[in-house]
Amino acid sequence: MNAAYTLFAGVGFTTTTIERLCASARISNRAFYECFSGREDLMRAVYERCVDETMLAVSRAVGDAPPDPDSRIEAGIQEYITFVTRDVRRARIMHLEVRRAGEILSVHRQRAVAGFTDLIEDALTNLPASLPSHRHLLALGMVGAIQELLIEWVLAERQPPLEHLVETAVHIFRRSFGS
Repeated sequence: MNAAYTLFAGVGFTTTTIERLCASARISNRAFYECFSGREDLMRAVYERCVDETMLAVSRAVGDAPPDPDSRIEAGIQEYITFVTRDVRRARIMHLEVRRAGEILSVHRQRAVAGFTDLIEDALTNLPASLPSHRHLLALGMVGAIQELLIEWVLAERQPPLEHLVETAVHIFRRSFGS
């Protein structure tokens, strides 16, 4: 798993062969296939671990925030961006390499997007009734916006400061949800 985490985030999923993984992990191909059915299965495991760890950190931050929706969303955005970028490998796997893995991991990626969308919706339970009824789509749009900000951060020659990412995401949230 550690070798895959580093290789998938470094040279990328498409360039990482089973042979390269096994050499880096110092295991035999046989040992690899005793644990995983293939490279895609390993990528799924690495990706899901990243998502689970991030979801736990964000859920904790939202739960510890004051109960008003604005504070909870700010805490969630801050923690998501901070946690994901704390290790650039995590950011690359969650926002680039899972897409590069293609259709094989699309179900797992959509499941993660749905989980983060649900987390945002849960944090918004006390919003005024005057907000549009399509809160789910607004929450989904927030997930997409944050993902694109992080893709920019990962790919940029000069990475924008994290506080700018957080400020931008919070601004988008406030404009979208009228808070």
